[in-house]
Amino acid sequence: MRPLSAADHDAALEVCARDRVANVFVAARIVEGSLRAAPGSLLGHWTDGELRGLAWVSANVVPVELDDEGIAAVAARIVRMRRQCASLFGPSGQVVGLWDRLSPTWRPVRAIRAHQPLLATRRLPSALGVPIDPDVRPARLDEVDLVLPAAAHMFTEEIGYPPYFGSDRGYRASIASLVRAGHTFVKVEDGEVVFKADVGSLALGCAQVQGVWLHPRLRGRGLSVPAMASVVEQVLGGMADEVSLYVNDFNVAARAAYEHCGFHDVGAFTTVLL
Repeated sequence: MRPLSAADHDAALEVCARDRVANVFVAARIVEGSLRAAPGSLLGHWTDGELRGLAWVSANVVPVELDDEGIAAVAARIVRMRRQCASLFGPSGQVVGLWDRLSPTWRPVRAIRAHQPLLATRRLPSALGVPIDPDVRPARLDEVDLVLPAAAHMFTEEIGYPPYFGSDRGYRASIASLVRAGHTFVKVEDGEVVFKADVGSLALGCAQVQGVWLHPRLRGRGLSVPAMASVVEQVLGGMADEVSLYVNDFNVAARAAYEHCGFHDVGAFTTVLL
């Protein structure tokens, strides 16, 4: 077990490509240059000179293709680092294995979301006869201040606490980065964002959508399906050839909306919020 460097770039992406939908978060960090910009954040598990699995260890811990030996090695390394992160997430079996080893020293826990269906689609919603909201579009950089309250509301609803305390400078910068890349899609009405979704990770031809949010006053009207369908349509129109996301199993309304948009189950995630 050792931290990876820029020299390991191609080998690390090959490991992620074994299941690009499940591993797109870490693949995107590699593509974005993390092996140079954040040295030590990606650990590699080697067996007989072959890179077998990975673990992203930064603000979050995210395992990639780890077997039992790799899980034990990553957990032991993290314990020695004496680092506690904000969350663990990823394929259920690997996250549960890590958490079993880390939980004795990583308490308390805010929440454990044991089963989060991992969904994906390669089909254009329009080809399935799904209506497309024509007003959903990429956000402009001059709209960051409009996107911020919607993003903060979504984060607070999902995680249970605000994304920042005091200054919003850091959070605003992260939103601006997504907007600048063309990865934030919005619907704006009367100067207010009423729908938002982000492509949080993009690599290996797969785009993972996160931060999907519809204004509370508009919920229950059937508006989320055409809005989300528009995001999928635009992403598949040139950004990626597959769109994925993961969703809480108890969020019945969201699961139904994604199914209408053509998503189907391809796996299961587990998230531990600390």
